[in-house]
Amino acid sequence: MANIASSTEDLGQKSIGRLLVQYSIPAIVASLVTSLYNIVDSIFIGRGVGAMAIAGLAITFPLMNLVVAFCMLVAAGGATISSIFLGQRNYDRATDVVNNVFTLCLIHSVVFGGLTLLFLDPILLFFGATKETLPYAREFMQVILFATPIAFVFIGLNNLMRATGYPRKAMISALISVCVNVILAPIFIFHFEWGIRGAALATVCGQSTACVWVLCHFLSKKSSIHFQRGNKWLSLTIVKRIYAIGLSPFLMNVCACVVVIFINRALLDYGADMGNMAVGAYGIINRTSMFFVMIVFGITQGMQPILGFNMGASRFDRVKRTLRIGIWLGITVTSIGCAVAEIFPDTISKLFTTDETLIEIARTGYRIYFILYPVVGCQIVIQNFFQSVGKPKLSIFLSLTRQLLFLIPFLIVLPKFWGVKGVWAAMAGSDIIAFIFAIVTLWWWMGHVMTKMEQRALSANQQSTTAETEK
Repeated sequence: MANIASSTEDLGQKSIGRLLVQYSIPAIVASLVTSLYNIVDSIFIGRGVGAMAIAGLAITFPLMNLVVAFCMLVAAGGATISSIFLGQRNYDRATDVVNNVFTLCLIHSVVFGGLTLLFLDPILLFFGATKETLPYAREFMQVILFATPIAFVFIGLNNLMRATGYPRKAMISALISVCVNVILAPIFIFHFEWGIRGAALATVCGQSTACVWVLCHFLSKKSSIHFQRGNKWLSLTIVKRIYAIGLSPFLMNVCACVVVIFINRALLDYGADMGNMAVGAYGIINRTSMFFVMIVFGITQGMQPILGFNMGASRFDRVKRTLRIGIWLGITVTSIGCAVAEIFPDTISKLFTTDETLIEIARTGYRIYFILYPVVGCQIVIQNFFQSVGKPKLSIFLSLTRQLLFLIPFLIVLPKFWGVKGVWAAMAGSDIIAFIFAIVTLWWWMGHVMTKMEQRALSANQQSTTAETEK
């Protein structure tokens, strides 16, 4: 237990700036590399298979969001409560979390992957696939769904690896996955001519290699937190807490799935004979947006163990400082994204395709969608802050406001007046309103809830000091 304490005690002692560098940079690198792999994968598909394959890939986004949703329901919840247990020095319970996360990942993957494969074509058609794009979407998702157990275990345990004091090893696992993918994708697509199915196979090969690396970490007794036969593999108490906290990212990804369905259908309806091309343009824009969002997610992943540990240890001043730095970093990242997209829209699009029509549609989308993008970084950090400190209801509320309460009504109304431009405007408009809601919610929570928590902690410390003095 002493080894565990030494590996996590820095979270409550080191300067916040150093800790964010230590934990966020590996997470950012991992997220950045993952995002780059998605971009490179799309480039290979666009240039090796064609513009319609890009549209087919865009159709899979809602289903991919669902895959991530059921995985993060376990991964995010497990990472958060393991950090809180470590902050409370409850090392046995932190170890129980590892066993429970592994078991739940396997159960979720088999149930979700199996059911989705059975009804794959109807699902893709519901998500907006047409007769031109359905074959591409089907080929890609069949491979991905068969390998969901590998993906779920890899993602779930990798989040735990980072949360339990091994951010660099978590970064390496992501690098392994991406490097294998980037090496194999062009071979499978161009040399073997396996098309979009080859891209999916390269993804699975990368995840499989990384999964072996992560499993080796948790099987090793040298790791501070690892698999133990004597610990519980399914504990009702832990499962409930995992689901309670993981519900926020789960709903966020489910909402993202619903939103993408509305976006795809709006683009098909108002894009006239260019509907498939408009969907393809959204695929390119979404890849660009996710590049910068993934960097912000890397920052929040680095913040998570720091916030969870210090919240568990009642060190609220360190919690506040971590949040302040995280917000400014998030805004900086998405501001850079805004500048790049507004200045170089054609340059970005030409990486994915040589089709001039697709480039022209994407150009308009970039200019409108990214105009208010700087505020997105702040909203993401605040939303993930509540998840990291064990307040999932507020995190869920902020997720729902952005994606359901604002964006979907905008997607229904604005395209009726401005066509495809209204779809891009709907996304920008929902971002600014969600940002305002996030700021107001944070101000209320800090002023009312956290102040009371600080007062209780201070009172408890005073009573403890008095009792020691009397002895």
